[in-house]
Amino acid sequence: MKLLTHNMLACHIKGVKNGYPFDIEVEKTQIVNADYDPDFLVRMVPKLNWPAFLQGAKQMGLKPQLPNEVTPDMLNNDDFLQKFHHCLMEVCLIEGTLICPSTGRRFKVSKGIPNLLLNDDEC
Repeated sequence: MKLLTHNMLACHIKGVKNGYPFDIEVEKTQIVNADYDPDFLVRMVPKLNWPAFLQGAKQMGLKPQLPNEVTPDMLNNDDFLQKFHHCLMEVCLIEGTLICPSTGRRFKVSKGIPNLLLNDDEC
């Protein structure tokens, strides 16, 4: 699971009002080379919740030296975009757990795939 995916996921347990972002417990990560596409990265920045992205990167053990917020001039900075690309697209959670910030409910990630299926009483 890439941090791009993590940024789009939320906990949908019945009654949960703050199910975003998931906390991440890492068992195993893997670096997977991905084509560098600066235009894609520039288009993704406004779609991401940047604080949630930084939190996920930190919980995945990354120290990317990314800023607390993105300014428009950074979108033309290749060094920034390379670091962003690495965190967003190349670091994958292979084994671990996503944890609902509201309930503490744990969702397993296995072979890079998060299992967010709810029990009957959670729907």
